[in-house]
Amino acid sequence: MFCSKCGAEIPDGMTRCPNCGEITESCFRAEDRMEKPNNYLVWAILVTIFCCLPCGIVSIVYAASVDSAYYAGDYARSLSASKNARTWMWVSLICGVVVFIATILFYTVLGGAALMSTGALYDL
Repeated sequence: MFCSKCGAEIPDGMTRCPNCGEITESCFRAEDRMEKPNNYLVWAILVTIFCCLPCGIVSIVYAASVDSAYYAGDYARSLSASKNARTWMWVSLICGVVVFIATILFYTVLGGAALMSTGALYDL
């Protein structure tokens, strides 16, 4: 194994680099690591495509930063990015649903008004 700080070779079983004293990754047990937060990347992409582009892009940016923060060892920033990705995903979804319902209502009312103005509604 080699030190990630100075590049010196570290003999097996050592937890510190003999050259610079950096603590090696191998001394951390897997149980000591916190569970990686959900990044919501798939959902962020889906709501970006189908619902609301601006809010979805913000969600994708936060979702992409979850993994990088986690693997850098910054669990708090990773958890915060996960929560922000989830929040913006929901904002995008709600905006998309509201716009969809408003569009349906607009065309329903507009279509009904057009039928009434032409008299075609009364011919049925």
